[in-house]
Amino acid sequence: MKYYIWTEGCQMNVSDSQRVSSSLENLGCSLAGRAEEADIIILNTCVVRQSAEDKAYGRLNSLRPLKKKNPRLVINLMGCLVGVKPNQALRERFPFVDVFSPPSNPQPLVEYLIEREGQSLEQRETALRHAAMDGEITLPELERGKLVSAHVPVVLGCSHACAYCIIPYRRGVEESRPPEVILKEARSLVNQGVKEITLLGQIVDRYGKDNPAYPTLAGLIHQLHEIDGLERIRFLTSHPSYMTDELLDCVAELPKVMPHIEVPAQAGDDEVLINMRRGYTNAQYRELISRIREKIPGVSIATDIIVGFPGETEAQFQQTYDLLADLKLDVAHLARYSPRPNTLSARKMEDDVPDEEKWRRFRLLEDLQEGIAAQIHNAYLHQTVPVLVEDRHKARWRGRTPTNKLVFIESDQDLQGQIINATITWTGPWSMQGQLAEA
Repeated sequence: MKYYIWTEGCQMNVSDSQRVSSSLENLGCSLAGRAEEADIIILNTCVVRQSAEDKAYGRLNSLRPLKKKNPRLVINLMGCLVGVKPNQALRERFPFVDVFSPPSNPQPLVEYLIEREGQSLEQRETALRHAAMDGEITLPELERGKLVSAHVPVVLGCSHACAYCIIPYRRGVEESRPPEVILKEARSLVNQGVKEITLLGQIVDRYGKDNPAYPTLAGLIHQLHEIDGLERIRFLTSHPSYMTDELLDCVAELPKVMPHIEVPAQAGDDEVLINMRRGYTNAQYRELISRIREKIPGVSIATDIIVGFPGETEAQFQQTYDLLADLKLDVAHLARYSPRPNTLSARKMEDDVPDEEKWRRFRLLEDLQEGIAAQIHNAYLHQTVPVLVEDRHKARWRGRTPTNKLVFIESDQDLQGQIINATITWTGPWSMQGQLAEA
């Protein structure tokens, strides 16, 4: 049988889809090039914004004709659209879906296929082990020996419950994976050619806080650092309230840990931050950025910003604008507020900022950040930097610097998986171009 996966959303979903592929290939399935060619179609969905949810519904409805044409086609809806709690309304709305899978859980699909198709005992046991996230993972055939950078979930779910965020309702309470399982998975990936691992969590800094027997995130990274063949370690996403000096020292001191921090601000006004239930102030966020830069010279920092949160005035938005203008962070992921079901803001706050005003604020920040990023990247011009080459893209090699800058390199050599020295020859706000440095 052939399978096809459509993935939308965060890096956690990318990791989840990889685990689905691993489980299915251990059942003897192979990847289809198009949905129309598949016997099994998996939609791994995101609902963090209304636009992402709308896209998932649109994609799902597009499968109705395929199911009608081929009743044996298995359709699996997975991810945050399904959530961790039973959703009878969703099942009634889409009766042509065969399997509903919660986030990070391929087991319902694997068990359905085993029951329907029948498999050898060895195939069944292996597929179920991979689906259970027990640390054992075999990369899909398409990625085996080719995947350079992989994601490893370390914290599932979230218990922080920011006022606007649907993730705790759809991914469940925070749960740290056992360190021995994470280490086993990391070694498995490295043995299959992976050079870089990014540790994932909705609030990755909170790793181990739900289980006193587990190490802190910094302690876990120290253990991962000892794995032979692992060249680079990253982690995301952090939260300003849980970023510790122990973790920052770990980044500063361990050569395999890359100097790149993702720590969302979300807003620059203190009243908005209180309404968002973020747990820090503008001044505290500024102090954190200063501390990060002091401890990790040359660090790159990424943030997230939401514009148009309920009640946000022009003056409050200006606080956010000033925050970005002053701090000059490397990356700002921007979003317009949209109310999500069951969240505090959807239940208790009026979505009173007009959509056109949200777009205006969004574009102001977008233009500001484009100029900041262009200025930061321009400092790399003619500099020679180490680049881990991930893959080939439109006749050029594509890779990233330690500070997570995207670099395209023209070369006839096979550079995949190598850390090469590249001299930067051109810079723009979103990427850079370079050439192999002379030996």
